[in-house]
Amino acid sequence: MFYSKKLKKFKEIKHCFFSRNGGFSKGIYRGLNCGKGSKDNIKNVKKNLNFVSNKIQVNPKNLILMHQTHSNKVIQIKKNYGKKLNSDAIITNIKGIALGVVTADCVPILLFDYKNKIIGCIHAGWKGAFSGIIRKTIIKFNKLNFKNKIYACIGPCIGRKSYEVDGKFYKKFLIQSKYNKKYFAKKKGGKKLFNLRKYVADQLTALNVKTDHVNFDTFKEKNYFFSYRRSSILKEDDYGRCISVIKLI
Repeated sequence: MFYSKKLKKFKEIKHCFFSRNGGFSKGIYRGLNCGKGSKDNIKNVKKNLNFVSNKIQVNPKNLILMHQTHSNKVIQIKKNYGKKLNSDAIITNIKGIALGVVTADCVPILLFDYKNKIIGCIHAGWKGAFSGIIRKTIIKFNKLNFKNKIYACIGPCIGRKSYEVDGKFYKKFLIQSKYNKKYFAKKKGGKKLFNLRKYVADQLTALNVKTDHVNFDTFKEKNYFFSYRRSSILKEDDYGRCISVIKLI
């Protein structure tokens, strides 16, 4: 389990970036797989989510997860929220509810507006970050109260040295903005290395969000994290998902 140094200072919230360690899953999902969308035994996934709920001190019914699709959709959780949440970011000002995001190389972001007591979490893969999921989430915070002070922690994700992309991917980002060139490093054979963490962090900074990092490379740290890319290279049938959670006390 890993924590943001900044977010840990606030007594109004509990949060955690969970590793894959612990839990009840077996095989390629060994440990704390919290991916309901994985092919893992659903009973084991539920046991894992109960474990997380216990650690974060919330009723398992109040641990809210999204059906993540790499979109830029943001949902505010209200008292009459629906169970099926097709989004890649959620926010709430309701106490006693925990918001969770599951990842396996993509960026988990936990947010807290300490001035207005609003929490949020974002699933930021390259598609979501490229299409504005971060900006849209902060706009949602601003709509609830423009006078805010938002802190964010960027959790474990695939590192720059592990994220190899092709020329087509690179050109897509340059078409969006020539300044995106700084997020890429050259590699032999016409390939590039993409710094997803910095791409995400710079977006938050531009939106006046103070950030810190739990800086691990999910691809390299196989003993701590699940990784979609690592599982693909190993030609495994599926992959587990780690969970990151924040709760307003």
